This record gives sequence, structure tokens and C-alpha cells, in this order.
Amino acid sequence: MSTTAYLWSLIAVTAGVTLLLRAFPFLLFGSGAKTPPVIEYIGKVLSPAAIAMLAAYCFACYFRDRPLSAHYYGAAELIAAVVVIGLQLWKKNPLISILCGTAVYMFFVQKIG
Repeated sequence: MSTTAYLWSLIAVTAGVTLLLRAFPFLLFGSGAKTPPVIEYIGKVLSPAAIAMLAAYCFACYFRDRPLSAHYYGAAELIAAVVVIGLQLWKKNPLISILCGTAVYMFFVQKIG
């Protein structure tokens, strides 16, 4: 098989699998039946749990891989985290929280670090 044919078949398979994965919930729950409570519960708690796990992992890796005194004891990271948490509790808008947290982090990394 030529490289071009291989790439086109790869794109087609990827597109097909993506389409099926996106359509699966509608095919499974689209008949008008009530969504099972366990699925509703998972939908409510999965995103915050994933974000918390990623944040814990990032902080653990940061403090594990660097000496504690490096970069003012992680001040930029901690300040950005407080900004994200504060904005999320206040505005309840993840996009604003993430964008402002990233801006604060980049400011402190470039000015302090």
C-alpha cells in the first residue's frame, strides 16, 4: 500500500471511530428514556475530579523535580492556583478562571523567575 493510500485510510478510520464515539450516547440514550442516575452522577463529578487530579499531579511533579527554594518556593504556581480557585468560586466560569490563571502565571514566571 502506498503512503498516500495508507494516510487516507488512516484518516477515514479515525474519522469513523470519532463519529461512532460521538454518536454512541445519542444512540444509547436518545430514545427518550430517562438517563440512569449513575450516568448523571458521573457527568456531574467527573470533570471536577479530573481537574483536581491533574492539578495535584502537576504540583507534585513540580515540587518533586525542583529544590524547594527554586523560583521563590513555587510562588508563581501557588499564586496562579489561588487566582484560578478564587475566580472559579466567584464567577463559576472555567474559561475565565483558566485564562486569568494562565496570564497571572506567565506574568509571575517572566517577572519573578
